[in-house]
Amino acid sequence: MKAEIHPEYAPVIFHDLASGTSFLTRSTVSSSKMMKWEDGNEYPVIDVEISSESHPFYTGKQRIMDSAGRVEKFNQRFKGFGA
Repeated sequence: MKAEIHPEYAPVIFHDLASGTSFLTRSTVSSSKMMKWEDGNEYPVIDVEISSESHPFYTGKQRIMDSAGRVEKFNQRFKGFGA
């Protein structure tokens, strides 16, 4: 690999604003905002609005669309159209 063309890959804390949870991982993203982690070290913090802790698909709180009801409503609305 060529030297000095790749971004720095370092530990970063991602903080989920919706659920309040945080997790430490490595990323090329950086921030001036710092936070102390459980190991006593300070790491840059990236605030995210949705993560796997708050996303409806991963938490099981996903809404199920009633497709049959929508089709029936459409057919009722347009049953005399074009006749």
